[in-house]
Formats: sequence, C-alpha cells, structure tokens
Amino acid sequence: MSDPIRHECGIALVRLKKPLSYYQEKYDSPLWGFYQLFLLMEKQHNRGQDGAGVGALKLNVPPGKPYIFRKRSIQPNSLNLIFNSLIDAYKAKVERGDIHPEFAATVKENFDFGAEIYLGHLRYGTSGGYSESSCHPYFRRNNWPTRNLMVAGNFNMTNTPELNERLIDRGQHPIFDTDTQTILEEIGYHLDEEHRRLYHVNRDVNGLSGMDNAQAISEKLDIAEILRKSSREWDGGYSIAGMIGTGDCFALRDPWGIRPFHFFEDDEVIAVASERAPLMTVFAKQADDIQEIEPGEAVIIRNNGQAHRHRIRDPFDRVSCSFERIYFSRGNDVEIYRERKALGRALIDQIMEAIDDDLENSIFSFIPNTAEMAYYGLIDGLHKRRRHEVKKEILKKSRIGGINESFLDKVIMRNWPRTEKVAIKDIKLRTFISQEKDRADLASHVYDIAHGSVGPSDTLICLDDSIVRGTTLRKSIVKILARLQPKEIIIVSTAPQIRYPDCYGIDMSRLEKFIAFEAAISLLKDQDREGLIRQVYLECLNQAEKPIELMTNRVKQIYGSFSDEEISAKICEMVRPDLAYWDGKLTIIYQTIENLRRVLPNHRGDWYFTGKYPTHGGYRALNTAYINYYEERLGRSY
Repeated sequence: MSDPIRHECGIALVRLKKPLSYYQEKYDSPLWGFYQLFLLMEKQHNRGQDGAGVGALKLNVPPGKPYIFRKRSIQPNSLNLIFNSLIDAYKAKVERGDIHPEFAATVKENFDFGAEIYLGHLRYGTSGGYSESSCHPYFRRNNWPTRNLMVAGNFNMTNTPELNERLIDRGQHPIFDTDTQTILEEIGYHLDEEHRRLYHVNRDVNGLSGMDNAQAISEKLDIAEILRKSSREWDGGYSIAGMIGTGDCFALRDPWGIRPFHFFEDDEVIAVASERAPLMTVFAKQADDIQEIEPGEAVIIRNNGQAHRHRIRDPFDRVSCSFERIYFSRGNDVEIYRERKALGRALIDQIMEAIDDDLENSIFSFIPNTAEMAYYGLIDGLHKRRRHEVKKEILKKSRIGGINESFLDKVIMRNWPRTEKVAIKDIKLRTFISQEKDRADLASHVYDIAHGSVGPSDTLICLDDSIVRGTTLRKSIVKILARLQPKEIIIVSTAPQIRYPDCYGIDMSRLEKFIAFEAAISLLKDQDREGLIRQVYLECLNQAEKPIELMTNRVKQIYGSFSDEEISAKICEMVRPDLAYWDGKLTIIYQTIENLRRVLPNHRGDWYFTGKYPTHGGYRALNTAYINYYEERLGRSY
C-alpha cells in the first residue's frame, strides 16, 4: 500500500501440553514454547509495529511463588528488544548457576518465562495513547488465581462509551483510555461474580475451605458463560485471547467474523494466531491442520490441557474484513496468494479498455511491495488473454492458408505484455522519514526508479493494492514515475475507492482524509451544490439525537450524483503534481465492487467501500465522522 495506514493487530497464544522436560528432551530446549511464541509473533510482524507485549503463566506453582508475568515495549523493534532482554536474563541466570537448562525444573523455578502458557501481542494503535501502558497484554491482578486475568486483542468497539457507563453503573471507576481496558474490566467483573458465587456455594453448602475451596472454584469455573455475559453488548470486530490465573485460557471471535482467528492442536501444543500461514510455518503444519475459530465462537483451553469449542454468541451474516485479503494478512497463505492474483486478473478488462488494447506500447509494473502478487496475477491473465487471441488468429488463418513469416511477425509475435520493475522502495529511507515526521520533503524519495526502462511512446501501468489518501501518489509516486517520461501513467488499484470510515480496527476514521471523499466534495463545489454538503450535515445532526439502531447512511448522498469514473477523474486532477518535466496524461483505475465480491465471495466486509456497516455502531461512527468533517473537528469518530 503506497499510503501508510494503521493495520490490524496481531495475536499469538501458545499452550504447551507436556511438561517442560519433554521439550528439553525432544527439542533440546526447555524454552521451546517461548521460542515458538517469538517466531509466531515475528511471522505476524506485519500486523503491528507500534509496540509489543508478551505474557507467561506457569501451571501448578506452589502458594507464595509468582506464576504470571508480563513484559511490554513501545521502543522501535520492540519485539526483538523484549525477547532479547528476556533471553539475556535467562543466560545470566545460567551463568550464575541458578538455571541448569538440562534440568527443566530449574528453568521453571528461576526464569519468569519458563512457563507452559504464553500470550503475545503486536500493536497498531487505533485507540488510546502510545505509551507502554497502552500495550497489550492488559493485566488484572488479584491474590486469587481465579481472579487474575490477562487479555490481548485485535479489536475496536464502537460502543465503548456505553460499555463504560455499564461499569460506572456498577460502581466502578474506569479509566477512559482504551477499549481494551473496558473489555478487561467487563470480563473481569463477570469473572469476579462467578468466583464469588462458587466460593460461597463451596463454603456454605459444600463445607469446603482453604485450598480445597480454591481448587473447586478452579474446576467449576464456567469460562464460556463468563464470556457470554461479558460480550453480549459488544458492538465491533474483535479477536481476543486471554488467560486466567488458574491456567485456563481462551480465544474469542466476534459474531460477524470481521477479524480473523485461527488455531490448531496436536499432542504437544495448542496454538492460536490471527493468521493461518504463521501457524503453518512455525509449527510445520499443512493448511488442513489449521482450523478457523468460527464467528461468535470461543476456543477454551482448560488448565488440564483439554480444548473445547463453545458458541458464545449467535453468528450474524458473515462480513469478514476484505482488507485482510487485499492487504493486511501475509500473502504466503495459499488462499490469500490466489485471491491477490485474482484481484490483479480482475482488472484486465478495465486496463485493456484504457490502453485501447495496445500492449505493444504499454509497460506493466507495480508499486512495491504488497501489490506484487496482484501484479503477477494481472500479467498471467494478460498472457493467457493474448495466447487465446493468437490461437484464434492461427486457427482462422489456417482455414484459408497463408501462414508465413510475415503473418507471424505482424500478427502473432507482436502486442505481447511488456513488464519492468520500474519502482523500487527504499525501506531505510522510509523508516527514517517515519521517525522524522517534519521532513515531508523527503517523502518524494521513498521510491526510486529503474532509469531507461520506459520510452517516450510508452504507457506505464503501475499496480497498487489500494489508494486511501492519495498523499503518496501526489508527493512521491507520480513525481518519480514521471521522470521516466512515459506518454501516459495509469495507476491501478486492486481495491475499490475507499469512501467511508472503518471503526473495526483500521485507523481510517476521518472522512476528509479519503481522496475519494475529497474528490466528491470538490465535484459538488464545482457544480455549485454546496447545499447538499450542508443538507447531509443537518441530517447527520438530526440522526445524532436518535437511538443508535435507527441511524442510516446519509453520507452516501455525497457520492450519489457521480459515477466511479467521474470521481476517479477528479482524483487524478487532485493528485497530479505540477511538474515542469512531464506533461503526459495521468489516469487512475479502481477495482469495481462487483469484481471484488466475485474474487472474495467469503469476505464480504466492504463497508469502507460501500458504506454498508455490519453493526449499528458503524453507522454512528460514520455519522460522527461527517459531523466532525463539517465542523472541522479533529480526532477519531468512535
């Protein structure tokens, strides 16, 4: 993606099913599970670079000894910093003689992360601040193991204010920082209630006391019911993993299936991750070994190592996030790889119309790096299309005769797709710029070009996976591609126009940041129709006074008068820089909604393209976003 936006967060949960001595004997390391957590997180580093956090829980620790631990960081390269610091601490204890790695018991006793259960999180901040305290896992401490709770999640709740009000109505004093805190406290409240109920039943009815009562509470704790009570009012997309001090842990997914969540189990381990491919890679599994946590379902792993699947909420119509498939998830998943190639192929008709079927004077390339797979699909589709045309020409000519060298040269050998890698991303420079935010003038040098790869009579077609704000197009990509002096530059997006805010995790909440919205507003102003802009504002104000379930999409009127092509043409005007060295034509082509749905039939979450939100909270976020835009207010809309 040429425009940087916040991604979905990443989750990893590893639950060992054997004693640490088993892994020492088989894998020559009692920290096998710890290393697997690191690898699982590293393979999901695409999902979060604002911070990282890890937690560990030891089973069957005697009273008086610590058993649950956490470490977090928001420093650059936070994941490596965390793991390196922990490994350094481990090595120091080995050198002092406190730990003898060949004896796993000494590892468990003397190393905080010598544990059986691990929880990891990679953060892209969309809510709250950017301090270490806002990093997951969040931890709710208590002397009772049954009331110790640690959670990490990939979510945004659209009704956090209402959820906080529920906490206040109970007499709690929530800190209005992040929705993670709200979720932690909601689960923690019902965990406390169940603990109290079981405590009194065990003591007053069954006559249990001391550790016997504590053990009975742990055995009878109904985690599925706690999650049902906690989540019944949640509005948003979420995948949440957690562990309780008893050694129980869970992984829960929203009932719309918005956020991805996967797991597998074998004789040695149960592991959960946001994406399927990292589980396959880290644990050497096949695709069929990995199971999807279904919408509204929780996988609950009891402290005896037994895993069970529970329906927590009734599923709604499935609207899994299509951006996961277009961009967020790693492309080495077999299905995502195929889908991204198919997204590229789906653009062929639009591109061929734009270049008037002239492949001979066209060069195809891509904006590195995430558009590369779609590019391969596009080129593969173009070759197949051209081979089909050639076959028809040969069959036609063979019936009447005259297949000769001239025919082959003029008809068969010409008009084949030409490809070049014309754009190269300078990763180090981009990283430097992200740290020096006031150095906007450097942005134009994030990409470099292959000089001499394009001629003055060529049309240069560059594929991108999506165009959100258009900022990078305007400040960098078009400027640098124009140095190649092509006759025309065509930027092609594998995603449709992003028109509406997302309130389920992607940090896209301000309407005025979307180039498609800017273009539609500009078109209305060009036509002296500012009245519609204000009318929509008044309708949104009116809706703000209504119950959330009565809100609808009023903002769609802003786009209603214009075709996709008209908006794309206006975007071209807006992102085209004023260049003395190039006066060629600029065209932008977006994927159609119809093609997107055909390629991704099982991922119909496309509210940022269509404005059709799966929950009431989505419409409220859209409503608020438009009011904020009109009143020139900054900040998020949910």
